[in-house]
Amino acid sequence: MSRQAIFEASTAYFLEPIGPFLQDESVTEIMVNGFDDIYVERRGKLEHTDARFPSEDALLSAIHNVAQWVGREITPEHPVLDARLPDGSRVHAVIPPSARTGIYLTIRTFSRETLTIEDLIRFGSLSESAWEFLELCVLLKKNILISGGTGTGKTVLLGAISRAIPEDERIIVIEDTSELRMIQKHCLYLEAQHADHSGRGGLNVRQLFVNSLRMRPDRIIVGEVRGGEALDLIQSMISGHAGSLSTVHANSALDALIRLETLSLMSDVEIPVYVARTQVASAIDLVVQIARFTEDGSRKITRITETVGLNESNQYQTCDLYVSRLNGKTSEGDLIAELEPTGQRPTFADEAREQGLGERIRLTESVFH
Repeated sequence: MSRQAIFEASTAYFLEPIGPFLQDESVTEIMVNGFDDIYVERRGKLEHTDARFPSEDALLSAIHNVAQWVGREITPEHPVLDARLPDGSRVHAVIPPSARTGIYLTIRTFSRETLTIEDLIRFGSLSESAWEFLELCVLLKKNILISGGTGTGKTVLLGAISRAIPEDERIIVIEDTSELRMIQKHCLYLEAQHADHSGRGGLNVRQLFVNSLRMRPDRIIVGEVRGGEALDLIQSMISGHAGSLSTVHANSALDALIRLETLSLMSDVEIPVYVARTQVASAIDLVVQIARFTEDGSRKITRITETVGLNESNQYQTCDLYVSRLNGKTSEGDLIAELEPTGQRPTFADEAREQGLGERIRLTESVFH
């Protein structure tokens, strides 16, 4: 019996109380707030369940089992664990004393089927016109930043948009915890490694990014920018590595740019604020904003915004190219939204025809006119 098979069998045994949720494709998150208090997120909405672990010790044993198999430890001195289950689901656990009322376990389940653009259009997350526009922007090697809050589907959208990358390009994917699965064959996956209890063996996203630049990438995809790697990313974007894709936690396009600027300043390279701002404004071409609507649990792109530099006051200038407008509800209570062009022309509108992509302009004629 292989080590992987043993890991699968042991985790299935220890996590048996929540096993059905791990197999349920409609469940995207499992939240254990204590051994007898378990919630799940299903289709964007939270549900309290009747599931429970036999005891607090049983829950703690399950967490220790996962930690053991990934070569990490979780103790009162190191009370937080980030790990991954055999199927790729992401695990985050916190134990006392950091967890005040018990033991907390959160599992972001691993989808066995990667959502396509067609799926997102069918779900109403994206319009056909907006997809054609984003596809053309990927082919034009525009740097695209996907912005949204926690649980809005940024990684899913990133994976879907990345399908527009041509098959003949060399792609390097960098993530803190591997989630993306590319359809292209020439793709290399780099994953950050946490240091052991002695502080050895760690490799963060920024170190991986710096190394990726020596691997002759055509495209670099960073699953999420959350630290000093932001500076390396934006500098690479403006120095020959165009067409990068990434995500960031923010609630608007402007917030996303400010967030990227702030993260750049967190680097160990000291640069003035105005330099960081200038580089962000120059590097990012588009911000795609995605949101989750609590009313029906749906996730929708709300804006596609172009970054158009800085104004005389050194503030970011942006231009909304697509905006989502709510148009009521279906008979089942689902929100109806249309992501439509605003009538504004992007600054790169002529590039599609200049680069021989004119025949691909069908639904976006009003945008690329």
